[in-house]
Amino acid sequence: MFSVTVRDHIMIAHSFTGAVFGPAQRLHGATFVVDATFRRPELDDDNIVVDIGLASEQLKTICSSLSYRNLDDDPEFSGVNTSTEFLAKLIADRLAVRIAAGELGPGAAGLTGVEVTLHESHIAWASYERTLR
Repeated sequence: MFSVTVRDHIMIAHSFTGAVFGPAQRLHGATFVVDATFRRPELDDDNIVVDIGLASEQLKTICSSLSYRNLDDDPEFSGVNTSTEFLAKLIADRLAVRIAAGELGPGAAGLTGVEVTLHESHIAWASYERTLR
């Protein structure tokens, strides 16, 4: 399996509901390094996994739509604990939609998977991996 990873970041504010979150139940900020890994079993006709420039642009667009916002104020996330795991899935799903729409170029049609990892710090991160097609 071949893979290519591109990186960006998001800076958000949010809070959580539930005793398991302890002090994170209060409003707080978080900065995540976001890695998006694209996978395919064979290289395309250009011997690449995906156009890195287009993959970077699409990840940046998705990250920009989340960054510098209080997610608690967004109706899309009303009543949702926007955990690291949740956000990894959200970004992966949004990338999958863009791949299906051809926004990562025609070669991306051969992608079979995408994984998004959000790094909370140098000692903690969460990932979500999904198949494509």
